[in-house]
Amino acid sequence: MRVSGLLRGRRRQRRVFQAVVLGTLLALVPSGWEFLAESSRIRTVADVPSEPVAVVFGAGVENGEPSAYLAHRLDTALALYRADKVRAILVTGDNSTPNYNEPGVMYSYLVDHGVPADRVVRDYAGFNTWDSCTRAHRIFGVDHAVLVSQDYHVRRALALCRAAGIDSYAVGAAEPHDATWYAGTVRELPGAGKAMLSAAFHPDPTLLGPTDPGVAEALADAAGRR
Repeated sequence: MRVSGLLRGRRRQRRVFQAVVLGTLLALVPSGWEFLAESSRIRTVADVPSEPVAVVFGAGVENGEPSAYLAHRLDTALALYRADKVRAILVTGDNSTPNYNEPGVMYSYLVDHGVPADRVVRDYAGFNTWDSCTRAHRIFGVDHAVLVSQDYHVRRALALCRAAGIDSYAVGAAEPHDATWYAGTVRELPGAGKAMLSAAFHPDPTLLGPTDPGVAEALADAAGRR
């Protein structure tokens, strides 16, 4: 009796262990998909191919100023623009309430640092990465781009923009491995799972709306001033 009970207990433990291992492997599959599919598309400012547009993803604003992480993304976009790697910049982020305006803050930062105002285009409904990617393509007509985000996020951005119809490279803003970096890295695990579903099913963004000629006009302006 004791022996059979012990055996049953061991079998239960083995099944629990197997379930944990299987669950862990399944959780890692989306991240593995991103890593294998997109790593070759991550470059530096110096070696990224030139593309018409940089797409900069929002990352929080504080008291009307970009958060440190967002400022690093914007500084990377500035470096791309100054190196003639891109001719226009699409800033995409959250403006879901009148008192919170990521794209407006991003626009002001870039213009204050020397980018002509007519080269910076604002997408006010980039509520998440998929929304930003699919709206960049469907609303703003972006087909080729350099994506700018933190290094832990760019693979997901690349995968989603590819699924949305944008042929892109990415430049990641490197960060010290502080608490914010680790938190962002951990969030990428469930984010990768959601990204795989978005890539498979192509849901509409939270807000679609009419097409916007802003990127085309910015590129035409850039061509006219050469």
